[in-house]
Amino acid sequence: MDSGLLEPSLYAVKAVFILDNEGTRLLSKYYDLDLYPSQKERENFERNVFNKTHKADQEIAFLEGMTVVYKSSVDVFFYVVGSCQENELLLMAVLNCLFETLAQILRKNVEKRCLLDNLDGVFLVVDEIIDGGVILESDPQQVIQKVNYQADDRPLSEQSVAQVLQSAKEQIKWSILK
Repeated sequence: MDSGLLEPSLYAVKAVFILDNEGTRLLSKYYDLDLYPSQKERENFERNVFNKTHKADQEIAFLEGMTVVYKSSVDVFFYVVGSCQENELLLMAVLNCLFETLAQILRKNVEKRCLLDNLDGVFLVVDEIIDGGVILESDPQQVIQKVNYQADDRPLSEQSVAQVLQSAKEQIKWSILK
């Protein structure tokens, strides 16, 4: 048996992170803690990835022995990282699921401010798609159904007291579940 071949693994995703247009982290989850054990190493990796990809038109990069697929929207960059042997199409399916789910939840308003305002929902979406590096779901409709998250874009002045209270109860419920 050829020692160059690796055994297949369910642990396809090494990391997911979202950066703003200046390379500042908005969200990150690392599933392989041996890969970059310290916070400083993770930040350096993210900075290197951002520097290599923020002006590029491609959707895939190879950096530090990792396969990185990425997508940008307005003022944010989405990244999914796997090992160099990982199937790029599989990683791209995860990236597309993440992006399309957030686009639907945020009503096509995928930008820094909106992501930060709904960060609890963004974490829920990531957790529904990936668990410990294992891809659980790649269909945005299934993720939305599982998360059942509603971002209410109406100002408080246009909502009834009952609607405001219901929204507050849902926010408390989501924060307890986290």
